[in-house]
Amino acid sequence: MKATLTVSSPGNGTGTGAGPGPGAVNDLRRWLQRHPELRAHLRQEPAPEPAPGTMGAASELLTLLLAPGGATAALSAAIVAWLQSRRGNQTVTITLPDGAQVTVSTENVRDLNARDSGELARRLAEALQRGELPPADGS
Repeated sequence: MKATLTVSSPGNGTGTGAGPGPGAVNDLRRWLQRHPELRAHLRQEPAPEPAPGTMGAASELLTLLLAPGGATAALSAAIVAWLQSRRGNQTVTITLPDGAQVTVSTENVRDLNARDSGELARRLAEALQRGELPPADGS
């Protein structure tokens, strides 16, 4: 299964939907590469062409080819941990081949304790394994 991850900064006040720039994407890529079970499955792709009349692309893409099991659990836990480590407000959106998406943001995970962080990662991993994502609010 192919999962595409995008990183963005919501509410930047510009009205352009501009993302956090390549720094955040590169940081997430490096974070994910620390996990041996993810390293071989990770690809970075250039951002799609911006829509006519826009200033530029909103973000770059990270693509993972995931088999059910350990890789989805590792990905989910790594995303939650990465967001908890970030300053400012950023989001990671996971898109599956059928177009289903879920967005997890620093605002949703910043104040979670270890148990709740683990629960969020578990629910996200289970949804990825089933090939269906939970509602964007994480409930």
